[in-house]
Amino acid sequence: MKKVLVYSHDTYGLGNIRRMLEVSQSLVDNDPDVSVLILSGSPMMHAFRIPARIDYIKLPCLTRTSAGAYAVKFLGVDYPDIVKLRRNIILNAFVDFDPDLVLVDKKPLGISDELLPMLEIAKRRAHRTRTALVLRDILDAPEPTIAVWRKNGYHEAIRDFYDQVLVLGNPQVFDTAREYDFPAETRQKVRYCGYVGRELGRGFREELRAELGVAPDQPLVLVTPGGGEDGERLLRAYLDGWAQDEELKAMGARTLLICGPELGGDRRQRFFMDSSGDSRLIVREFSDDMMTCMDAADVVVCMGGYNTVCELLTLRKRAVVVPRVKPVQEQWIRAERMSGMGLFRALHPAKLQPSHLMREVRGELLAALAGTELPRAAIDMRGLERLQVALGELMPERGSPSGTYPRPMAVMG
Repeated sequence: MKKVLVYSHDTYGLGNIRRMLEVSQSLVDNDPDVSVLILSGSPMMHAFRIPARIDYIKLPCLTRTSAGAYAVKFLGVDYPDIVKLRRNIILNAFVDFDPDLVLVDKKPLGISDELLPMLEIAKRRAHRTRTALVLRDILDAPEPTIAVWRKNGYHEAIRDFYDQVLVLGNPQVFDTAREYDFPAETRQKVRYCGYVGRELGRGFREELRAELGVAPDQPLVLVTPGGGEDGERLLRAYLDGWAQDEELKAMGARTLLICGPELGGDRRQRFFMDSSGDSRLIVREFSDDMMTCMDAADVVVCMGGYNTVCELLTLRKRAVVVPRVKPVQEQWIRAERMSGMGLFRALHPAKLQPSHLMREVRGELLAALAGTELPRAAIDMRGLERLQVALGELMPERGSPSGTYPRPMAVMG
């Protein structure tokens, strides 16, 4: 059995862990001799369907402040102590699981360099574990990203510890290596795989619409902020706009609003209360089958995370995208460039007013009902297929028995 260890730090939202779960599932689906162990700090790991031959170890949760710094999310301990705890869990999981391949999501050294001891041990082993860094298309605006990578020594880490840098994106949209000014040593390891096309949902459009009480000829708008932690403003703008928009109601439109599991309980309850008197509004906390929800809708109103955009592109679904712009510009850069290609409408959050949002929604809904097709932009959606090929090249058949190496019992500092 070939073994893969996946690190996904996930301090904010659900994007990273959803993407790495897709990667993990593609590995086990395409090779019956692969097992995957995921290390994640996501507080929502238990909410996902975990396929056979995949398991996870839950790291203590961190969160990200509005300024972009990391902090302890739940435990009443100091930040250095929680990093030390996470570092020990990661290192001992690596030693005991003894993987053939390590996949690291986004951060070459992990949060606060928590992967460094593991990477150093991996490099010294008698049978060397292969390592790959997996990047989404866009991290942040070029200037701050270049500065962070140089300051944190990420290019040196890639030189010393990584075999490949696999980018889940298209250089035609965002040339990661060029725009972030990667040095030649790093560029030589970069491989563009394309965007991650999503599998269709488990349900069917007609069945979900019938379950929601939406007639075949009724327009349906899906509103989702993803994980929901910072999506309250989008949800509020839509509900306020809906209350005032007689034109949309005259069209017979219905709305499915999914708050997201990370929207605080009190705030989520207010949305349930505000919609309770309107049968045309359906509010739910969470869905583990967002693809079916999107497929059932005529128009999607959402934020601009990587996974959400890949879902829209897979379904070729009309959408109004209101991206996050803080603490990083990733979502806005992606939304602006793809809206320029005619793939959806992008609305900067600085312009997020109820009347403006509803005007954009009506425009997309009218186009959807008229059957106007979206342009078929040349965006490669074979990210998982190409990633599978790259990882297969890194992960040969299991070789000789493990060599011996020091077993660390604790990590100091």
